[in-house]
Amino acid sequence: MVAGGANRGAAVAGDRVFMVTDHAHVLALDRWTGALLWDREMADWRQNYAASSAPLPAGDLIVSGVSGGEHGANGFVVAFEQATGREVWRFRTVPRPGEPGSETWGGTDIHHGGAPTWFTGSYDPALDLVYWPTGNPSKEYNGDDRRGDNLYASCILALDRRTGALRWHYQFTPHDLWDWDATQTSVVVDADWDGQRRPLLLHADRNGFFYVFDRRDGTLLLARPFVRHLTWASGIGSDGRPIRVPGQEPSIEGTKVCPSQDGATNWFAPSFSPQTGLYYVQTFEKCSIYTKRAGDVWASGRPYLGGSQRVAPEPTPRRVLRAIDIRTGQIRWELPQPGPAMSWGGTLSTATGLVFVAEEGGALMAVDAATGEPLWSFQTSQVWRASPMTYMFDGRQHVAIASGNTILAFALQ
Repeated sequence: MVAGGANRGAAVAGDRVFMVTDHAHVLALDRWTGALLWDREMADWRQNYAASSAPLPAGDLIVSGVSGGEHGANGFVVAFEQATGREVWRFRTVPRPGEPGSETWGGTDIHHGGAPTWFTGSYDPALDLVYWPTGNPSKEYNGDDRRGDNLYASCILALDRRTGALRWHYQFTPHDLWDWDATQTSVVVDADWDGQRRPLLLHADRNGFFYVFDRRDGTLLLARPFVRHLTWASGIGSDGRPIRVPGQEPSIEGTKVCPSQDGATNWFAPSFSPQTGLYYVQTFEKCSIYTKRAGDVWASGRPYLGGSQRVAPEPTPRRVLRAIDIRTGQIRWELPQPGPAMSWGGTLSTATGLVFVAEEGGALMAVDAATGEPLWSFQTSQVWRASPMTYMFDGRQHVAIASGNTILAFALQ
């Protein structure tokens, strides 16, 4: 299996539990007995398809995506009836030849273009829109056989929940050559903007830019860099496209580009506090040497990368917790963390004025949401692969996180 056995959660809706499998199936289970209610194949695993993240309940539908982009599997978002498992719609993130968007794929890689949809999206019931992030194109480090922007790779999609029709999209990294997928958590908030209450979508992207959208129509309201080491683009133009810096493409000899392949941030959860107006995100300050390779041929069960990358020794990699003002994009405060910048935990903001963060050194830490001052920590000596979450039990709030093979839960006083 190309998924490597990973599973990142399940979904609960009514009396049903939904999960995906590493051979690209969606399962519906009885919540109380565990009995299998239905089982639907999304795609053939022999064509390098898999699945790993929790599906998303949206109205009477369950929405899911697939992985396999690093193996040349073309992505899609698919919706099933929760009650019966009947497929209702499917949106393909690599258009078929002749379909709208296919003109952005110049070459043969349209047949194995990637743009996987493995990460769970978000749902806005008021607008009845599903927001789904998409992965990078294949072969990710060599774009010779996919000339053009490569829609809908490295995008956020706004899809009609009932039909799957595309309402709007934004592509963060057109013709992505650095594995900067858009599979980061987009935060759905309602906040004041220019004197009016607006429905917003907040997104810190792997490419190093922080974005604010009006989530009704995709209007781009703000785009600012949020890391110091960013060499591939000098900004975002008035047309919403990145202003590319020449000479930043992968090469046979190797090209140093910032951010690194891990991204300025990644899939670990960010969070937002309405009290402070700040967006809290764990960031990476590091760069990669990107190497291009010719001659890769797609085959079942094999990666389809077109090159490789390695972390550059300079600058010294580090992880920094940052608080971003969503109205200006300015960094209000930051908290560097000692360590090799290899941890994958996120943040959780609470109404108590605390931000819980999976800190690089293995501690679960609470910091002041307004200032970033560390207030409490609990050392786990683990490399984080999860983010904190919160729940209520017997009228008391708890914060929990997966630490290695253990679930830790802390009651708030």
